[in-house]
Amino acid sequence: MSIQLPARPEAFDLDPARTALIVVDMQNGYCSPGGYFSHLGVDLSATATVYPAIQRALDVAHASGIQVIWLQNGWDVAQKEAGGEGSVNQRKGNSLKLMRERPELAGQLLTKGTWDYAFVDALQPGGDDIVLPKPRYSGFTSTALDSMLRSRGIDTLLVCGTATNVCVESTIRDAFFHEYFPVLVRDACFQAGPAFIQEATVYNVERFFGWTTTVDELVEACAEPAVA
Repeated sequence: MSIQLPARPEAFDLDPARTALIVVDMQNGYCSPGGYFSHLGVDLSATATVYPAIQRALDVAHASGIQVIWLQNGWDVAQKEAGGEGSVNQRKGNSLKLMRERPELAGQLLTKGTWDYAFVDALQPGGDDIVLPKPRYSGFTSTALDSMLRSRGIDTLLVCGTATNVCVESTIRDAFFHEYFPVLVRDACFQAGPAFIQEATVYNVERFFGWTTTVDELVEACAEPAVA
């Protein structure tokens, strides 16, 4: 049973039973004052509108039978999952660099078991949701995401969270490469950087990798009777 989702660049037929809502990295480190992104100087003011937008997306997903999967980025305390000394992740990952440069932050940023790694209080997984740790930007890299989706017959991904231009876009690109149909929920995510970065990701997704929609459009579509 499918519904028609208003989307750009064109409307999109969506079957809730074959769809997952992917919530990317809504963790204190990325979203809360005092977290990892705060140390980078990322503007977190967008969380005021993104939190309620994601909650609405969660509510409609739960009500419509759409599987919810939360991605949670970070590493073990010993950073074995972050890669060895020759890893590009170790060299380029800003949180890892910060912990090396500032010894007082060692073991505190995006590290499992810490406040920084935990999901924000405002957004928490539900009982039937799946929580999937990931050690890299993309939800598909070094995780079981692909097998979890295929084993459930899911081929369409609604993607929201943070950061639009990093982990969200990386996950959408890999979804495209894995033959999924990715849909960016563009008002339920925020970028690391200036506003044009958000616009660039929206352009990239609509032009090359998938579709975009809004929470209002998702709610409206799910309220309509499904078509066999």
